Amino acid sequence: MDKYLVVLAGAGLGGLARYVASTWIMEKYGGRFPLGTFVINITGSFLIGVLMMLFIERWQPHHNWRLFLVVGVLGGYTTFSSFEYETYQIVRDGARWMGLFYVLSSVIIGYFGVWIGAALAARR
Repeated sequence: MDKYLVVLAGAGLGGLARYVASTWIMEKYGGRFPLGTFVINITGSFLIGVLMMLFIERWQPHHNWRLFLVVGVLGGYTTFSSFEYETYQIVRDGARWMGLFYVLSSVIIGYFGVWIGAALAARR
């Protein structure tokens, strides 16, 4: 049960951090380009790269730290970081074409998923 509470606590903090940072960025810089989300996705990707390498290669922390920081905080901050790390793992393991397929299909099909969902929700 404790692992679920660890993830829950981290996700709450990550979600709050995403909201605060994204709102501040958009209020300060505005514009049509979703700079807030872009910055969140890039910083989340950077942070998951740093943390996972430290957890796997250098440190041997209690498994709750990975659950709290990576699954919880970064999962709440951005799921894009998980997507980027999974792509990194696929490519690192030698499956470059699979990595490219994963990226392209996730972005393209994900976009169509949003488009179709929005279209269905907008129907009267």
